Amino acid sequence: MSRKKESPLPQGVRKAVDKEVFLFLFVFLGLFCVLGTKMGLVNMFNTMMNTAYALLMDTVFYIMAIAVLAGAISALFSEFGVISLLNKLLSPLIYPIYGLPGASSVGIVTTYLSDNPAILTLANDNTFRRFFKKYQLPALTNIGTSFGMGLIITTFMIALKSPVAERFGVAVLVGNLGAVIGSIVSTRLMLHHTAKVYGKEEVCEVSNDAETIDPARYRIVGKGGVGTRFIDALMTGGKNGVEMGMAIIPGVLIICTMVLMLTNGAPAGGYTGAAYEGIALLPWIGEKLKFILMPLFGFSSPEAIAVPITALGAAGAAIGIVEKLIAAGLANAHDIAVFTAMCMCWSGYLSTHVAMMDSLKCRNLTGKAILYHTIGGACAGVAANWLYQLIMLIL
Repeated sequence: MSRKKESPLPQGVRKAVDKEVFLFLFVFLGLFCVLGTKMGLVNMFNTMMNTAYALLMDTVFYIMAIAVLAGAISALFSEFGVISLLNKLLSPLIYPIYGLPGASSVGIVTTYLSDNPAILTLANDNTFRRFFKKYQLPALTNIGTSFGMGLIITTFMIALKSPVAERFGVAVLVGNLGAVIGSIVSTRLMLHHTAKVYGKEEVCEVSNDAETIDPARYRIVGKGGVGTRFIDALMTGGKNGVEMGMAIIPGVLIICTMVLMLTNGAPAGGYTGAAYEGIALLPWIGEKLKFILMPLFGFSSPEAIAVPITALGAAGAAIGIVEKLIAAGLANAHDIAVFTAMCMCWSGYLSTHVAMMDSLKCRNLTGKAILYHTIGGACAGVAANWLYQLIMLIL
């Protein structure tokens, strides 16, 4: 009697116990075994909790304060037409550089002033979609992510205090330029692929059940007089900043805690379970890869590798690490240029790309979007490295 062939499982359904379970347990328990063996089990858990608490109090609330101010400014820019003005000024540059319609400039400005998913609000607007061909729409994920949290990252980096009185203004500007270069690489690679999938002629689907306006000619403003609109924009933008600050808490506390424990070493007197202790694994890896990292990114210390690694999952967590490196003398203005470029261009794309591509109904292209954005972020860091060195030679 032949055995009945099992029907394929629906998407998202797996066997209750399969090899993934054992692989996960091996990696998960292996990591904690390494930490516990080196630090001691009690010290490991104490350091984990103390580091998470210190990050919440010292880093998250500081970033949230910046996000509130940045959110208020971005809301004012939107309410009083500054974003519309930037759209008109930037539109002639967008297509030659990115291969996207000029309307994409609104998405760039919006994500720069807020975060990656902000571009999805535009992508769901009928009027905005009419500017795009079908193959161009998935690339909004790449270009939007390249500028996510740009204003917050820029403001945070400029405000950092160096123990040797270095100024970071020029470095941060170079980092922004590096992020632009990375965004071009990421977006162009994505467009090259989507053009093969969809062709270049098919237009985006739009629904006809919503009343829309032409964003190139009109903008929507709040109710009331100028003063009322001003206050409403400030409060609404500030509230959005609070929500963004709350949203980064899991990423900062979870990712940053683990990265710091893998980056920092033991204190002089041995492990005590205090915050910011660790096993210095990432610096060891950075030292081994120094022959690659130094020519590409020009990092001044092996510990600097922790920043771009963290930026893969959460930009807020990554900039939190930067402050610790600066205070410890392990990073300088050169590093700030590279950090700014990579934190902005990557801006936690591993934690947002899947949801963004799903929202655009392009789930089948998620892998390619992640691959090309990985390349774009690396190019952003390389560009910032060499541009900063060139500018320092001129200055």
